Parts: sequence; C-alpha cells; structure tokens
Amino acid sequence: MHIMEGFLPTPWWQIWFAISIPVIMYGIYKLNRLVNEKREILPLLAVAGAFVFVLSALKLPSVNGSCSHPTGTGIAAIMFGPAISAVLGTIVLLFQALFLAHGGLLPLGANVFSMGIVGPVVAYLVYKAGMKANLNFYVVVFLATALGDWATYVTTSVELALAFPEPVGGFLASFEKFAMIFAVTQVPLAIMEGAVSALLFKYVVNLKSDILVEMKVIEESVVRKLRGISA
Repeated sequence: MHIMEGFLPTPWWQIWFAISIPVIMYGIYKLNRLVNEKREILPLLAVAGAFVFVLSALKLPSVNGSCSHPTGTGIAAIMFGPAISAVLGTIVLLFQALFLAHGGLLPLGANVFSMGIVGPVVAYLVYKAGMKANLNFYVVVFLATALGDWATYVTTSVELALAFPEPVGGFLASFEKFAMIFAVTQVPLAIMEGAVSALLFKYVVNLKSDILVEMKVIEESVVRKLRGISA
C-alpha cells in the first residue's frame, strides 16, 4: 500500500494531503490531551506504535508503484480511536519513507489516508459494533483488524484508479484491476494480521486490562469473563 515516490501525478498527491492534514492535526490534539491526562497509557502507546511499524514494514511486491503488507493500525484504532491512529500511522510512514525507502514524501498524504485514516475508522466501527452485539472479544478484534486492513487496500485501489483510469472503462475498470491484484496477497495477509492482533490483545488484556477499562476500550465484565472470573 506504500505508493512510491513520484508515482501519483498532480493534483492527486496534493488532494490526499489536503484531506489527511486536518485529521492528523485533530489526532495530535487528542493525543496530547490523552497523554497529559493519562500518563500511564504511554507503554500501550509504544506497543501500538511498534506494532504498526513492524507489520507495515513487512512488504511484498504487488502492483506497479505500490506494495502489499499488513498495516497494524487497526489495533491502535481499537485502543486509542481513529484520530490518534492517524498520528501513529503518519509517524511510521514518514520514518519508513525517509529511512527504509518505503513509500515517499509526495504520496505521504495518500498513504496516510488509506492506512492511517480509512483503515482505522473501519476497524474502530467494526469493533464498536461487534462489542455492542456481545460477540466474543477476540473474534471482534480479529474481524475489526482484518476488515480494517482490507479497507486500507480498497482505498489504495481507489487512489490509484482515480490517478490512472483505464482508457476503456475509466475509473471502474482501473479500480477492478488494482483491487484484484492487491487481493492475491492482501486477503491472506489481512487474515494473518487479524490473528496476530487478537493474540496481542490477549497479552494486553492479561497485563494492562485496568488501563483498557479506564479508557473505555473494554468493560470490566468482559475482562472478568475473558479471565474466567465469576461475577
């Protein structure tokens, strides 16, 4: 999903920057407020940021100008919400562009929009809906992070299709081409990300459930149920 440097033409890279910047600024505001109010969340914030960095660095070649990889931003969205996930995603993508040659600076807005904004929003909404429906917590985490991953790549396909419509069939034909190529690698990668995310959350629930409860990520009754403790 890292669209490479120089691949998106004008005006598309500018448009994605214009859309992404307000979300990032709002995320910075929310992050500063959260850290000032709850210093104890810093270890969780570090875990979420490291998870995003490690997973999104595992890239596989996909289509010209891009690549496939897990995103990791779904778990950050569940813990901290989509806006703060956008900040974490931006930091990771900027570091990877500067030091790992993953993506680039000009397409940073497009990469942030797909991986740091749309994917986390979908993951967050799926998580909230799943918990409201009283589904198994780890199943909900799996679904939220896997669907958030797929949403990222659907969005990247939209970005590429808008910039490079097919001569015959236009945007829709181009979108179908990009999405089908991404699907070959991204369907299994998203399933893997969902499973790894569920395992990571099992670790976090066992060690830091009090913080998750305080942040209203999970209810105390759910934690007790997961630990097999009677009410």
